[in-house]
Amino acid sequence: MANHKATKKDVRQSIKRRERNRYYGKTTRNAIRDLKALTDKAAAGEKMPDVISMIDKLAKRGVIHSNKASNLKSKLTKRVNALA
Repeated sequence: MANHKATKKDVRQSIKRRERNRYYGKTTRNAIRDLKALTDKAAAGEKMPDVISMIDKLAKRGVIHSNKASNLKSKLTKRVNALA
C-alpha cells in the first residue's frame, strides 16, 4: 500500500475514475445492445445519434480508443442502414 500522502490521494482518485469509466462503458454497451435489438428502421434511426454521442464521449474520455469508437460507429451505421 502507498505510504506517501500524494500517492494515497492518487489511489483514491484512480478508484473513483475506474468506477466512473466502468459505469459509462457499461451504459454505452447496453445502449449498443438495445440498438442492435431494434428491428424498426425509424426507431433505430432516432436512437442512433444518442448512441453515437455516447461512443464519442467514451473515446474523448479515453475509456476506449478512438479507432475502436470509429469501428463501432461504422458497424452500427451499416446495421441500421441495412434494416428494411
